[in-house]
Amino acid sequence: MAVVEVKGLEKRYGDHAALGGVNFEIHAGEVVGFLGPNGAGKSTTMKILTGFITATAGSAVVAGVDVLEDPVRARGHLGYLPEASPVYPDMRVMEYLEFVSNVRGLAAAEGAAAVERAIGRCGLNERRQQVIGTLSKGYKQRVGIAQAILHDPDILILDEPTSGLDPNQIMDIRALIREIGAKKTVILSTHILGEVQATCDRVLIINEGLIVADGPTEEVTRASSGDLVHLSLAPGKVVQETARIIEEISQIAGVESVRHVTGHAEVEGQLDLQIHGQGELRPELFHTAVRLGCVILELRQERRNLEEVFRQLTRA
Repeated sequence: MAVVEVKGLEKRYGDHAALGGVNFEIHAGEVVGFLGPNGAGKSTTMKILTGFITATAGSAVVAGVDVLEDPVRARGHLGYLPEASPVYPDMRVMEYLEFVSNVRGLAAAEGAAAVERAIGRCGLNERRQQVIGTLSKGYKQRVGIAQAILHDPDILILDEPTSGLDPNQIMDIRALIREIGAKKTVILSTHILGEVQATCDRVLIINEGLIVADGPTEEVTRASSGDLVHLSLAPGKVVQETARIIEEISQIAGVESVRHVTGHAEVEGQLDLQIHGQGELRPELFHTAVRLGCVILELRQERRNLEEVFRQLTRA
């Protein structure tokens, strides 16, 4: 079931189109990484979803509620942590969360239970009476997440939740996001691509106001950049037959390019190849090498990472 539906979403600022017709759906229980370079339209999309700005055209529906027609009701289904965490530094943690509970319109008993639940889930029990301004940035982020989940929303939108944190704090916040994602729909916007691979099961990449990739993280990585195979052959007859070997390998289904790597051979006459292609190439590469009478020293397939895919899809 789709809990977020975006269709033909456009946003124009004069002659500039921040969004040029964005379409995507997010289903209940998904943890989605929403990626894009600066100026790609990522923040604009999130601001429209959360009701901070309106779209020029198209529709955005959250939990069955049209954000453009009824933004207040739509916000009731959303929890939002912007990049600058919306906490008041002079308030104590408990005091601040009680304030958020009142703003959300929760009844006294319901609000008290919600505050306790959020404090527990975000690991803030020992910090409940501490002034927020004296907390470490990691704990401030925990308070920000606590306010976002306080009213038990269907969908959680997190914008750069680990920005500026140290490695230990990053691991703690990632673990918290995975825990929340087991029960909620999470949209995670970040520039740390390893974070998406560590926490998200699906990725959306936006560039120049359009979605350029959408799917499970592993599939997007493979489909966008293919795989790289390293093939090393023993010296001997391969010295005289390099051109033929490269030609034969180039004809294998799925192979896109073959490059002779020079200057890397440990033994004179050794042939090292880099093979870029799609799918599982190793069995056919093995059979081709055997057919040509070559001795294989190494045959290794390497998956491209999300950072390489991102650069490929968003570079100018």
